[in-house]
Amino acid sequence: MTSYDVARRLPAIGDLQNLCRSLAVLDTILSPDWEYRYYSFNSGWADGEEMASMRNGSGDEYSIVFSAAGAYMRGFDHESPMSPYANDGDVWPGVIDDVPSAFRTCVEEPAFTDEDDTPVVTACLWRETADTRWSHGTIDFPAGHDDPDGANRLFHLLADPSPEAYQRFAEDYYEVPVNLEAVRHIYALRPLTPALVSDLNAATSLPDLAEEIRGIGHPGL
Repeated sequence: MTSYDVARRLPAIGDLQNLCRSLAVLDTILSPDWEYRYYSFNSGWADGEEMASMRNGSGDEYSIVFSAAGAYMRGFDHESPMSPYANDGDVWPGVIDDVPSAFRTCVEEPAFTDEDDTPVVTACLWRETADTRWSHGTIDFPAGHDDPDGANRLFHLLADPSPEAYQRFAEDYYEVPVNLEAVRHIYALRPLTPALVSDLNAATSLPDLAEEIRGIGHPGL
C-alpha cells in the first residue's frame, strides 16, 4: 500500500477534518498527558488554517493543513527507503514535485522542514477545495517494500475511518479496553458528557479537558 492507495480511500475534506477532530478528542481523553498522545488537532494553528497531526514517539509523524485552499497532507516515515535521510538529503523524486501553488507554502513551512530547509516528507497528498479526489505526485516507488513511503502505517486510520479501526488501534497503543459505543459517539460528533469521558478514562474528567477540547474545535463541546 502506498499514497496512491490511500488517496483512493480518503474521505472528502470536510469528513476528513471531522475525523481528525474525533481522533484528537479520543486521544485527549485516553492520554491527558500531551507528551504521550498520538493524535492532535489545533483549530488555531495559523491565520485561516487548522492542523491535524500525528506523532508516534519513534520518529514517524504526519501533518494535515486545512485551509480555504483545501487540504495538504505530509507524512514522514523515518525508516522509509524514501526518506531524505536515506537519499543524500533529497526528497524522493515525485513526492512533492507536483504540489500545486496553493500549497507550496505548506511544502516550505518551517515546521515541516529540517535545519537545512529540506522538507521532512516521504508521503504527500493534497486536495483543493473544488477537486473531486485526492492527488499525489507521479512516483517510481522503490521495489521490494510493502509500504515504501509509509503511507499505510501513517494514514491507516484515515483510510479506514471506522470506529472499530480506532478501537483496535487504541486498545493496542494505550493497552486499555476502549468502549466502542463511546468511540462511535465521538465519531458522530455528538455532545460530550462527563459520563462518556469517565467511561473512556476514569482518571480524568470533562472539566479537566474542556479547554483542550475547545482548542480542537469538536462540535460536541
